Amino acid sequence: MELNGSVEAPKENPAPRRSLSSSPGLQYGALVNSVTSLTTPESQNPPISNRQAYVTMAVLCYINLLNYMERYTIAGVLLNIQTFFKIRDSTAALLQTVFICSFLLLAPLFGYLGDRYNRKFIMIGGLCVWLLTAAASSFVTESYFWLLALLRGLVGIGEASYSTIAPTIIGDLFTGGKRSIMICIFYIFIPVGSGLGYIAGAGSAYLTGDWHWALRITPIMGVIGLILMIFLCPNPARGAAETNGEGVVAKSSYLEDIKYLLKNKSYVWSSLGVTALAFLTGALAFWVPTFLSRARVTQELHQPCTDEPCDSTDSYIFGAVTVATGILGGAVGTTLSRTFRDKVPYADPLICGVGMLGSVPCIFIIIFVAASSIPATYVFIFCGELLLSLNWAVMADILLYVVVPTRRATAEALQISFAHLLGDAGSPYLIGVISDAVRSSKPDDLNWSFHSLKVSLLVCPFIGILGGAFFLFTTKYITEDSKAVLLVLPCLQPKITTSISIIIIAV
Repeated sequence: MELNGSVEAPKENPAPRRSLSSSPGLQYGALVNSVTSLTTPESQNPPISNRQAYVTMAVLCYINLLNYMERYTIAGVLLNIQTFFKIRDSTAALLQTVFICSFLLLAPLFGYLGDRYNRKFIMIGGLCVWLLTAAASSFVTESYFWLLALLRGLVGIGEASYSTIAPTIIGDLFTGGKRSIMICIFYIFIPVGSGLGYIAGAGSAYLTGDWHWALRITPIMGVIGLILMIFLCPNPARGAAETNGEGVVAKSSYLEDIKYLLKNKSYVWSSLGVTALAFLTGALAFWVPTFLSRARVTQELHQPCTDEPCDSTDSYIFGAVTVATGILGGAVGTTLSRTFRDKVPYADPLICGVGMLGSVPCIFIIIFVAASSIPATYVFIFCGELLLSLNWAVMADILLYVVVPTRRATAEALQISFAHLLGDAGSPYLIGVISDAVRSSKPDDLNWSFHSLKVSLLVCPFIGILGGAFFLFTTKYITEDSKAVLLVLPCLQPKITTSISIIIIAV
């Protein structure tokens, strides 16, 4: 039976919480409408007060800032660490690889827990592990590089709990255009935190004369974040923003969740795009400051570093550029998304694809111009990072509106695991291995150390092309998949009339 007309929600009693378990009578994709037409009006009876939602948002952004500061502090003092431990490029890259590997291995577990148990408690536990292990890593001595690598791995366990769950809480606090803005703000702190990590790490090493202090800044600041989370952050019901606080109840196994996600083509293709982006940004973020430092030696602008502290000029500049492009790129990406999404349903993956593909020429120029002009190189670093930063908030918003609320934490976890496994878990190490292999033919030639890293970085532009293609494939499916989610997001608020066309499949 087919019914066309106006559907009015009950006026007396609110509808009960609904289950998102599979139903033989309703199939995904049966309802055709826009994403925003069935979302709860932000002005009507929010499940959590606006003030509390904004306070929670501020706390989550602060911790996300520290998360990425801590992650890239190592890159800001990499020359000091290599000098201190007397290690090669590939060995130094293990610090990032071990961290990301532990991060990706635990992310699915936290995704499973985050869809079923109290998310606030899970994040608090993860933050405690992160703070303790990050602080402990700052006391490692010269003979125990293996211990530093081990502790970096444990830091990844703590950060996995937060990165997996925090975006889903934001998704349950806000809806529609406001949620897009909040997700943009949250993800802007990825490049901002990364850039500040370079600056804080290099600055601490310079002021104290000891790179170990670079690893103590974020744990100290993290204690404040932990206290704020304990006392100020709620644990909203899953799907609360879409259902006026009622929430939705899932009755599905973890295997059913995975099957659902694998059948979601927008999720799969966009996750492949995220993986390429992770590979690209992970490699560039870890190696570009060192690459530019070696370029200065090649141009005879600086002497090679043999004793601590090493010159940190490029860590400061690269960090500042990363902060600026992160803020600007995130704002531009979200603005483009909000402007064109209603007119072009596949605008979001299109923005991501154009950003990835547009960065490719910039990366090629960075690699080949560094040997002759550092200022010109920074111009193209700015352009390339700006284009890549268009993606951060937009790709996160894609996941939130193509995946049902009770499976978002699992979706975040699997995307994080896959992106890190094939992305930035191996890209810094792969670049280091290629660099060492090329350098082995002339190990004592300082100019050759720059050339070897230059050759290894040529992998990055090709991955950028691949990532752009993945996002363009996503444009083919995103309209259908976003409509499918609407079928299981009930419009529960009273006195709301929405003119829609629905198909009721009777069993």
